[in-house]
Amino acid sequence: MSPQSFIFIGRSGCGKGTQAELLIALLKKLDPSRTSLYIQNGEEFRHFIKGSTLTQKLAKNIYDAGGLMPEFLSVYQWANALNERYTGDEHLIFDGMPRKPHETKVLESIFSFYKLNMPWVIDIEVNADESFKRLMARKRQDDTEEDIKVRMSWFDTDVAPTIDYYRNNPVYKFLNVNGERSVDDIHADIVKKLDLK
Repeated sequence: MSPQSFIFIGRSGCGKGTQAELLIALLKKLDPSRTSLYIQNGEEFRHFIKGSTLTQKLAKNIYDAGGLMPEFLSVYQWANALNERYTGDEHLIFDGMPRKPHETKVLESIFSFYKLNMPWVIDIEVNADESFKRLMARKRQDDTEEDIKVRMSWFDTDVAPTIDYYRNNPVYKFLNVNGERSVDDIHADIVKKLDLK
């Protein structure tokens, strides 16, 4: 199997990370000789804000306040991860990015730069109430009720238009998946729709 690329997108708490990890395990089973590079936007930022530079301190202030990071820092996270860890032989899995419509063009440039086929975009759809319930249940440090409400507000203003861009752009392979089912059922649906060989 040649290297494949995937973008997982959807509301906070929709299960992007869980489904990305299941897909990575499946890809390893189908193609044991090839690894996957998993770039999770939130995890990249959580690591980044542990540093002591001015940029990292200012980013930590935004993170602690539940704010949305500026675009240049989001792009930096993707670019830095690729620069440091991508060899050109891995499957690429992006989780939680891009978040804004104009960021799609920046991420799109990655695929032409590395001469890769356009990625699968996997939209895991859950309603706002389900998202809120899941985020409250996972009890992560940045999952206070106030922070969750702020992050959820980004969905309508930023993420939903980004999903619409992917849905309506014929160069992408777009999958819409009902995320309000069991983890196994969602994974089976994704696998069936991807039809990986």
